[in-house]
Amino acid sequence: MKKPRIYLDSSIISHLDAPDRLDWQEDTRRFWEGVSAGMYEVFISPVVIAEIERCREPKRSYLLEQLRLIECIVLEKTDEIGELAQRYVDADILKPKSFDDCQHIAYACVHNCDMILSWNFAHLVNVKTISRVKGVNALAGYKEMPIYTPTMLISGGRDDET
Repeated sequence: MKKPRIYLDSSIISHLDAPDRLDWQEDTRRFWEGVSAGMYEVFISPVVIAEIERCREPKRSYLLEQLRLIECIVLEKTDEIGELAQRYVDADILKPKSFDDCQHIAYACVHNCDMILSWNFAHLVNVKTISRVKGVNALAGYKEMPIYTPTMLISGGRDDET
């Protein structure tokens, strides 16, 4: 069975250490255990690394260490990614100040990931963004890109829920 190809934005990695959101931290850590067990093929971008490097210490070192402990592929930046991200801005999906979030989506689309995982409800995990990205992607020749939270991904396999 093919492993899901999952693009992680920096909010996922950041929530490995999120004492203010223990529920999200717990679900992120459960997802991370699946990554460590080889259940997923994980991708990040240079944008993710740059965002993590802007974290304060000691969180920054902890998050970078967690990334070193898993197998993940750092995707390469291409002109196509910048162009697609700009299409998202031009379509008013997100504002220019959120260009990095547009790049997260573009990285996942251009590199043919199966989904994006994020805790960013303001810009990524919401109906407006997902539906508008679907439209832009259809016009530009890219597949639909689901955007989920770790909870949505891991809850499908829980036996403890009724």
